Amino acid sequence: MSLAFSTLPCAFPVKQTSGDTFISTMLQWLRYIFLTPCPQRAIMSFVDVVLLLFLFVFTATKLWKKSSFNGGSSTDLNKPLIGNNRFVFLTTMRFKLTITAVVVLTILYTVASVLAFSSSSMGLSKQVDEVFWLVQAITHVVLALFIIHEKRLQTVAHPRSVRIYWIVNFFIISLFTVSAVIRLMSVDVDDTKGFRVDDVVSFISFPLSLFLLFVAVEGSTGMVLSTEETRPLVEEKTKLHDGTTRKSEVTGFASASLLSKAFWIWINPLLSKGHKSVLKIDDIPTLSPEHRAERMSSIFESKWPQSKETPKHPVGMTLLRCFWKELAFTAFLAIIRLCVMFVGPVLIQNFVDFTSGKRSSEYEGYYLVMILLVAKFVEVMSTHHFNFQAQKLGMLLRCTLISSLYKKGLKLSCSSRQDHGVGTIVNYMAVDTQQLSDMMLHLHAVWMMPLQVGIGLVLLYNCLGASVVSAFLGLLCVFVYSVVSNQRNNKFQHNVMVNRDSRMKAVNEMLNYMRVIKFQAWEEHFKQRIMGFRETEYGWLSKLMFSIFGSIVVMWSTPLLVSTLTFGTAILLGVQLDAATVFTTTAVFRLLQEPIRTFPQSMISLSQAMISLERLDRFMLSGELSKDSVEREEGCGGQTAVEIIDGTFSWDDDNMHEDLKNINLKIKKGELTAIVGTVGSGKSSLLASILGEMRKISGKVRVCGSVAYVAQTSWIQNGTIEENILFGLPMDRQRYNEAIRVCCLEKDLDMMDYGDQTEIGERGINLSGGQKQRIQLARAVYQDCDVYLLDDVFSAVDAHTGSEIFKECVRGALKSKTTILVTHQVDFLHNVDRILVTKDGMIVQSGKYDDILESGMDFKALVVAHETSMELVEQGMVMPGENLNKPTKSHEATSIHQGTNDENNSIDKPKSSKKNSKLIKEEERATGKVSLHMYKLYCTEAFGWWGITVVLVISLLWQMTLMAGDYWLAYETSEERAKMFNPSLFMYVYAITTVVSIILLVARSYFFALLGLRTAQLFFTQIVRSILHAPMSFFDTTPSGRILSRASTDQTNVDVLLPLFTGVVIAMYITVLSIFIITCQNSWPTVFLIIPLAWLNIWYRDYYLASSREFTRLDSITKAPVIHYFSESIAGVMTIRSFRKQKIFCDENLKRVNANLRMDFHNYSSNEWLGFRIELFGSFVFCISAMFMIILPSSIIKPENVGLSLSYGLSLNAVLFWAVYMSCFIENKMVSVERIKQFTNIPSEPAWNIKDHLPPSNWPSQGNVDIKELQVRYRPNTPLVLKGITLSISGGEKVGVVGRTGSGKSTLIQVFFRLVEPSEGKIIIDGVDISILGLHDLRSRFGIIPQEPVLFEGTVRSNIDPIGEYTDEEIWKGLERCQLKDVVAAKPEKLDSLVVDNGENWSVGQRQLLCLGRVILKKSRLLFMDEATASVDSQTDGVIQKIIREEFALCTIISIAHRIPTVMDCDRVLVVDAGRAKEYDKPSNLLKKQSLFGALVQEYVNRSSGL
Repeated sequence: MSLAFSTLPCAFPVKQTSGDTFISTMLQWLRYIFLTPCPQRAIMSFVDVVLLLFLFVFTATKLWKKSSFNGGSSTDLNKPLIGNNRFVFLTTMRFKLTITAVVVLTILYTVASVLAFSSSSMGLSKQVDEVFWLVQAITHVVLALFIIHEKRLQTVAHPRSVRIYWIVNFFIISLFTVSAVIRLMSVDVDDTKGFRVDDVVSFISFPLSLFLLFVAVEGSTGMVLSTEETRPLVEEKTKLHDGTTRKSEVTGFASASLLSKAFWIWINPLLSKGHKSVLKIDDIPTLSPEHRAERMSSIFESKWPQSKETPKHPVGMTLLRCFWKELAFTAFLAIIRLCVMFVGPVLIQNFVDFTSGKRSSEYEGYYLVMILLVAKFVEVMSTHHFNFQAQKLGMLLRCTLISSLYKKGLKLSCSSRQDHGVGTIVNYMAVDTQQLSDMMLHLHAVWMMPLQVGIGLVLLYNCLGASVVSAFLGLLCVFVYSVVSNQRNNKFQHNVMVNRDSRMKAVNEMLNYMRVIKFQAWEEHFKQRIMGFRETEYGWLSKLMFSIFGSIVVMWSTPLLVSTLTFGTAILLGVQLDAATVFTTTAVFRLLQEPIRTFPQSMISLSQAMISLERLDRFMLSGELSKDSVEREEGCGGQTAVEIIDGTFSWDDDNMHEDLKNINLKIKKGELTAIVGTVGSGKSSLLASILGEMRKISGKVRVCGSVAYVAQTSWIQNGTIEENILFGLPMDRQRYNEAIRVCCLEKDLDMMDYGDQTEIGERGINLSGGQKQRIQLARAVYQDCDVYLLDDVFSAVDAHTGSEIFKECVRGALKSKTTILVTHQVDFLHNVDRILVTKDGMIVQSGKYDDILESGMDFKALVVAHETSMELVEQGMVMPGENLNKPTKSHEATSIHQGTNDENNSIDKPKSSKKNSKLIKEEERATGKVSLHMYKLYCTEAFGWWGITVVLVISLLWQMTLMAGDYWLAYETSEERAKMFNPSLFMYVYAITTVVSIILLVARSYFFALLGLRTAQLFFTQIVRSILHAPMSFFDTTPSGRILSRASTDQTNVDVLLPLFTGVVIAMYITVLSIFIITCQNSWPTVFLIIPLAWLNIWYRDYYLASSREFTRLDSITKAPVIHYFSESIAGVMTIRSFRKQKIFCDENLKRVNANLRMDFHNYSSNEWLGFRIELFGSFVFCISAMFMIILPSSIIKPENVGLSLSYGLSLNAVLFWAVYMSCFIENKMVSVERIKQFTNIPSEPAWNIKDHLPPSNWPSQGNVDIKELQVRYRPNTPLVLKGITLSISGGEKVGVVGRTGSGKSTLIQVFFRLVEPSEGKIIIDGVDISILGLHDLRSRFGIIPQEPVLFEGTVRSNIDPIGEYTDEEIWKGLERCQLKDVVAAKPEKLDSLVVDNGENWSVGQRQLLCLGRVILKKSRLLFMDEATASVDSQTDGVIQKIIREEFALCTIISIAHRIPTVMDCDRVLVVDAGRAKEYDKPSNLLKKQSLFGALVQEYVNRSSGL
């Protein structure tokens, strides 16, 4: 086959005979002029010369004009010939395509010209050819230069001459093309020597000239003038090139041309950048506007079923409505791929025939290679576009669902929220949306499989006739197995997910309450609890993994088993087996291996997605808060601000239990109303009913104006103090400063290095209780609402601060507002307009202080309890009061530290550098390659080196048996063996190789499953152990989302994906090796292509991995904030809803989702960029090796070996790509190993138990405490929090610790428990230095009632006695002593009554009493109380104090208290100020002299006697 220059027929048509009509003569002439090469060349050359002359004259004129007008200054000659430089111009895709078309034509004509000059033919025709092609080449070089100059000239339209040339040129090239088609279709082919250069050039230049015709008609160059509309776009683009505003860059995909999208050229700049330097978050462009979460979320909402529709799966139905077009397009691509896949096997017969001498034409081999190349190109193109579109669709699905789940989360009713729990909702976001996203890649395989198998069976029927029935039956059995195994896997998967949910819930709870767990030394119990869930999960996981590997064994053995069966049947039926038949058959079976192999995976993926859809349906259909339970009116007239008429409310959506009943309430505008009552009487519920947070069973609730709410349990976001106070509003400096002032935050902020820019840890972890409460209050004040609902805001602050806040905030800044205040502070009640007394969910009294004091018992009981405690105070106050009227100003300083309770202060405080201001550290991320050490760790963790060695050896042996079987087929079907063919021997040997390979495959799969499971379990045990041994400072500086993502997503990768895909990769690489061995053996010149191909693969893999690895890491890092923000929002949903900030929070969530999804999008794009290129190279090498098989003489290459090579080589491109891609995929998933390993090496706190230093069994027996020169700082480089405290406490003494908020009181207790280790000094208890003891030995001997009462999910029994040390009788006694026996006994389940997450179904006071019950059971000689009665009323406080006096009469008690009466009952008082022990004496002694304590008491008395 060759390209030839035939002689040019330049002779005129033959002279007509008289018989010819005029018309036929005319037609002959027209045919001669337009359809013969000589006239065509003449016309075209003439047009070219005219254009060249015109352009020459045009340029000369312009240059002459310029030089004559400007005095010939050389600088002006460099200016553009036409156009104007004052404006900014943009080049569009049209300009780029035009210049590309002209350059391609230039190259084409240059090549034709070179061929003409080097042609061996002689004579006039050669000279005509040479001149013609040279003129063409010169014309297009000039045109290319002219168009390039047009860019400099900034010309908006092409000159008319160029446009006319392109139009004429198109018609002439059309004539050339028509001539070529007529010539090729003519019957008399023998006189041609092959394709003529004219024909090739015509076919290539026709589409290009068609495009240039379109450009000529339109006239535009593609240069766009920057108008006012486009100017910002231009400016943005120029800025981007400067690199100054990188963050606004949109992905190249958004503006890419069709060609760029087709070959993924648009991602080149990003990959190039990633190859040169490590990609950072800001380097990754944002998503195209059509892919962003805000758009997808609004589409989802618009397509959600209407109320009249009741679909079974609303989520699935809505997704289908949103994405049916994308689904249809991916299906279309799948069908195209299917059509071209079978071209290869069909051609094997032709190739074998051609090499054995049966050929129809000399060029048939070249046609076959050409067809093969085109088919492979279309296959590669359609495969990767299918993958890309499917993954993109999955990404859009995920982004739609996450946004919608978040919106739903903000609408959930209280009981729906409890039903699901935060841990499970996080799993909906993290796991279930991912399952649905992953399913998109597998969805089409489910319906494509029958089609593929059908086509395969038709091809097999053509080769083997009736014996195809056995193949069909074999495949049928495999499908029956795959359906059964899929149902089994489905069950296992479901159980794995249920147990994973339970485990994640337990981990989440452990992280949330780590401080309490450490105080109580319960780490071992929680470890066992989590490991218990994990063991169950691991049991199901093992079943799932062995089942999946079992499916893989069956699927990978199918081609061998079925071909053995089919060949056996064929021999029985007497079918002649030759090389072509056998290798076409094996090639088809190899192709059918793909649908058979992916079908179960697709079914697994589909079933997982169905389970996830059901879970999401359940969540999306959960009960929402009723919008009409409260009538809210903005700016309404009248005097009433809040009104409830005959209200009955319940916390539960379903049952009719009434938590509040017969509520009638009318509060006037500007009125201050207090709600009081004992613990659990329904005070907080009453506020919730006004907010609309409870289900309204009956009645009417009306609220006038906007509402602000301050929750009893403070909800603080991870962010700066300023962000928490502004809460989405713009900064109004005057109002902001006023809010800070009235909430007494000024001094706290002064003490912080960064003031209001100090970052608050997760859940406000680095603030004291009082500071959190006051920041909450400041947030409410800044919002400037009409109605304020304050739930016990004074519980966490000391007396002085409480009085200040009441005076400045409640009675000052909020004076004109309607305020409803739940409080236990009886002393404020003189100063309120109205008091409501609640009992058993009803309002039993209402009115002014004096009125209701006389009218009933309930309020009187509270007041009497308070007065009793006041008498204690007043008895102690002997000294005249005038000295105490004013507290000493110098000691009012409040402060913050960078650790747990934020109690540093300005004295001795070195200003730390800015970089230390961030409490929550940026997530650590390794960059560059995943080190080989990680692979070694993963592979050798379970069984050391021998484990992985066994797997590799078995894999190699397995591949060798496969090759042995195919070599046997080739040997037996050769022409020489045909005469001696022994059917029984043939089948016997082939069956033996089949059985051996299956046995090896089973062994290999079993080992892999075992290796993967063992490794995953070891990793999980290590990370749990490491986290439980981590010091408290680790949890203060690490958001729980970061730990949870490792325990969920990363652990799932190690559990399932890594073992599965590592097995596949090893198999793939060994298969590539076998293909190369067989191909090179039969087509030896291919050896020379293997080295460049290997080099290209390695280079491309490294080039791609540099970026892909970072995409995966950045994906993990941007995913954690989405999860964290979600759980944070669910926790504070009441606050968010009360301020009506849902939109701001939804927008922030969308921002975080978009930031995460851009990583995914570019990751998918880079995957297909790599795949397309690698498969293209593989196909190209395969086609060249096929070409060599045709060219090499038949003496060297035998037909049966051609069949063998082709049957192997057809899968080269796919196997090569999957080997490289899967190895990259594993490298990316290895990041999970890396991340888990980061958290298995957390610096540990001191040992829990030290055998050499065990305290005596009855220690502490006396409870004597000596503190010597105690100095504490939270972390190195931070200032001292406690500055040299020295004091002694005798056994059995009650010591009250008082001091302003943030003075270091809580820190003192933490040092006793060694949550913070002393920097200097020591604490000695009963003669034992606590620093030498094991932490559990120490902590388990102390009792503590912490500041925030914490209950765990479970039962009353599991909460009061988590470790199970006590009998039921002891527990009931404990409950009786802490006044909860009646409450628990009234519940049907008694001790097994449910406690939900965080104890939300119990009031705060009841939670505190349960915590007291724990301590009573423990019977410690040393008891610590950290503001333990802050959340209860005076009456309950009195009860608790009485219990403590009776139960702990012999114990040493160290109590931090804000309530002065509590302290008056103590033997001694310690006043802590600015980290120093300022006063330490009996209360009565301190009151006799001027003291800080005296000042605090006086404030309290002043407050109680009326502010």
